[in-house]
Amino acid sequence: MSLDDKTYIETTSAERGIELQSVSQLGGTQADEHEMRILGRTQQLNRNFRFISTLGFACTLMSTWEISLMTSFFSLLNGGTAGMIWGYFFVWMGYMLVFASMAEMASISPTSGGQYHWVSEFSPPRAQKFMSYITGWVSVLGWQVGLASLAFLVGTMIQGLLVLNNPDYVFKNWHGTLLVVAITAFCIIFNTFLAKKLPMVEGIILIFHVLGFFAVLIPLWVLGPRGDPKQVFTEFLNLGGWQTDGLSFMVGLLAPVYTLIGADSAVHMAEEIKDASVVLPRAIMTAATVNGSMGFIMVLTFCFTLGNAFDVIFSPTGYPFIQAFFNVTKSNAGTSIMTAIIIVNITSACISTVATVSRQTWSFARDGGLPFSSFIATVKPGWNIPLNSVILTFIITALLSLINIGSVTAFHAIGSLALNAILGTYLISFSIMILRRFRGPLPPHRWSLGKYGLFVNIGAAAFLLIVWVFVFFPLTPTVTPETMNWSILMFGCTMTFAVMYYVLVGKHTYKSPVDLIKRDD
Repeated sequence: MSLDDKTYIETTSAERGIELQSVSQLGGTQADEHEMRILGRTQQLNRNFRFISTLGFACTLMSTWEISLMTSFFSLLNGGTAGMIWGYFFVWMGYMLVFASMAEMASISPTSGGQYHWVSEFSPPRAQKFMSYITGWVSVLGWQVGLASLAFLVGTMIQGLLVLNNPDYVFKNWHGTLLVVAITAFCIIFNTFLAKKLPMVEGIILIFHVLGFFAVLIPLWVLGPRGDPKQVFTEFLNLGGWQTDGLSFMVGLLAPVYTLIGADSAVHMAEEIKDASVVLPRAIMTAATVNGSMGFIMVLTFCFTLGNAFDVIFSPTGYPFIQAFFNVTKSNAGTSIMTAIIIVNITSACISTVATVSRQTWSFARDGGLPFSSFIATVKPGWNIPLNSVILTFIITALLSLINIGSVTAFHAIGSLALNAILGTYLISFSIMILRRFRGPLPPHRWSLGKYGLFVNIGAAAFLLIVWVFVFFPLTPTVTPETMNWSILMFGCTMTFAVMYYVLVGKHTYKSPVDLIKRDD
């Protein structure tokens, strides 16, 4: 351990006689052990993740360049190529502030709880318990429905390939539901029986993530048409029927916001990362830079080589990028291979998402925030993973996928629900962080934004507030049952249940993290 690490430990809270399981037995460092004592936690999970595996986890879960292609329909419909390019760049720069704020908070308190823990630690004492409880519910909601949304995208891409190779194939809603269940079950295997190999798998997937990027990029540049730069960068489309091009552009930001979401993904693996308070923030910022750059290059390439925008937007496959691949390769086989690369990578993202979702749920249950918390929070001896939480995650995703049988529109709203829930936890966390900075200095930490911290936090909160508003917008200006953004209703119902549960049960069973923290600051 370096001198700086020793200084860090000496300047933080001393041990308070708490008997904890030795972190070193589970792969941690002395700094990890010290931080777990400060946070009042017992080390229960193996610290198998290092920098590369953590970076691979964050990069593959976000899958930025892949999802930028998957969500291109919404960007092109509301903004065109110019809207897609500039919208992505704006959101990427905003997310860099979000990532930086998240990284510093993760260094202060590297815990699987993430946002709800930070809200508890930095909120005014009178409000911290209820605020952290609500943030915990919103975070669990966002990640649970986010997994279902991501698995559904993979399933519909598979159906898109079926349409491409078999024009007689007819989309059936229950086909999509079965695909969601099958994909999630596949991911559960990696998070249970192969859990000890997960860090190695994440490193391998990172390599495939990068190689797949070039495997798609090169054919587009070599075989694709070349768009006129002036047209690509300046021609905005408003095919959604919005009153102005500016409003259409802002609604189209939903696509890059979804593409770059997940700043807190690796945070929820903090208690499985060796030397977490340094490795985690470095991995977060590296992932933001690498993934953001790859995504921007892919967006530029796609916009320059897609050909006729109207042709690809209204493709029978349901995905503009599949039609663009076919236009470039003139081959079903070539299109299928390029699309299969994306399907494999997004499936890998689902594997990482299952890990994040289950850890977030487990952590909140550990503090008594959910019904049946004692069961969900159980870590079975020998497994050293939150097995019950992993299984619960699979059950929830399978049940959510049934919505698709009754209404595709309602199921699409789940993606919007994931966005507004996760963005909401970011916004609450950063707002509380800003207030905490005005109250006094932050606790000692090993990765810091320094004198720029307040400005970064304010910039991140302002950006989130802007995009969060538009996530609630309907699909078109004319609101019908088919275009209504049902995520508002879903969010409201869930929060109503959460508040009722808190009043009746939660305020007695929920143990807010701040009550366990032992800092001398």
